[in-house]
Amino acid sequence: MRIVPLYTNEKQLIRKAISGDRNYQKLLYDRFAPKMLGVCRQYIRDVQFAEDVMVNGFVKVFQNLESFQFKGSFEGWIRKIMVRESISYVRKKQFVVYDDEVVETGNASSTDSHSLLDAEYVQKLIDKLPEGYKMVFLLYAIEGYKHNEIAEMLKISEGTSKSQLFKARKMLQENLKLQGVTGSKKSLKK
Repeated sequence: MRIVPLYTNEKQLIRKAISGDRNYQKLLYDRFAPKMLGVCRQYIRDVQFAEDVMVNGFVKVFQNLESFQFKGSFEGWIRKIMVRESISYVRKKQFVVYDDEVVETGNASSTDSHSLLDAEYVQKLIDKLPEGYKMVFLLYAIEGYKHNEIAEMLKISEGTSKSQLFKARKMLQENLKLQGVTGSKKSLKK
């Protein structure tokens, strides 16, 4: 028995979902939910709360689906919504402190492509970071935002964003060192 996907053309799938067809909305949800849960989970420790945020994010996705202009990646568009929802959740539910002390970062080296760390282990280390460090680290290192964009999103100064990133990297490197993982400096710099 051969399984044939109902819709392989993403544009047609999106257009059908925009028209309000619940079946196609569900197909979109099923297609992107696993990845988007991973995005929310990066910011929110508790999987159940991350799921709640993801569902709220998808409500916004479907409410604003008509505004997607088919420019760029649809997955990227959804991802931005999930990141903003996650940040909003963290702000509402937790007290996030940003340290305004600016620290010079120096020269950065390239990412070590031969990392011995698996995603779950790294996520646990990231979860141990203070929330301010964690959000800046994820936005910069994972999402690829620049410090001026992070500063605007989090309503902090650009210097604070740089300082938080430096301190997050340093804390992650120290935790890796304590765990006996070597070569961590290269893998945490961009």
